[in-house]
Amino acid sequence: MRLLVIEDDDRSAAYLKKGLSESGFVVDHAADGELGAALALEPIYDLLIVDRLLPKLDGIELVSRIRESGVLTPVIMLSALGSAFDRVEGLRAGCDDYLAKPYYFTELLARIDAVTRHRTPGGTDGEIVVGRLSLDTRRRVCTKDGHVVGLQLREFLLLQTLMRNAGSVVTRSMLLEAAWDYDFEPRGNVIDMHIHRLRKKIDGDDPVSSITTVPGAGYLVKG
Repeated sequence: MRLLVIEDDDRSAAYLKKGLSESGFVVDHAADGELGAALALEPIYDLLIVDRLLPKLDGIELVSRIRESGVLTPVIMLSALGSAFDRVEGLRAGCDDYLAKPYYFTELLARIDAVTRHRTPGGTDGEIVVGRLSLDTRRRVCTKDGHVVGLQLREFLLLQTLMRNAGSVVTRSMLLEAAWDYDFEPRGNVIDMHIHRLRKKIDGDDPVSSITTVPGAGYLVKG
């Protein structure tokens, strides 16, 4: 999943980005409310983590503004203001959850899991099933025909994106957005190389490839 952290405190932002990246998320960062609101309008994020007290545009106004623009991306607000009134104000603005500082990082991960939980056709909560492939997105486990396939994080994120868009072409740009943050500078055919390794792990000697190349467009997993 790709997350946007909107936090003006450098130390807090670094802590969040490090912890979330180590937990398997792709993380982008905005240091003020105006930039955060602009990035939040991009349809590439699975979750927004928003600090309440932000420069240029405070968190409450930011969430209200993106909701008025039709953005439905889940939002978790972090704030040192933790009274019942403050929590209610955040929820009424459009936040899906409100976590008071200080907080335990494990609790934040649990809140992320709760607000992003979804049911995918062909699977159960946290599971994506397409043909012979199955992904457990919570445990980050891939199986094919019931056999576990060991994938590195980038490979898992690429396959997750392809399977979530089963039957549709996923461009190389979309795959870059899914598995790398904005700081990454792609070199050469990095996507093609990762897809090649992913195919070898998933298919082995199977003559039928799970991932189809669409020349000049990208890749797809057939539904």
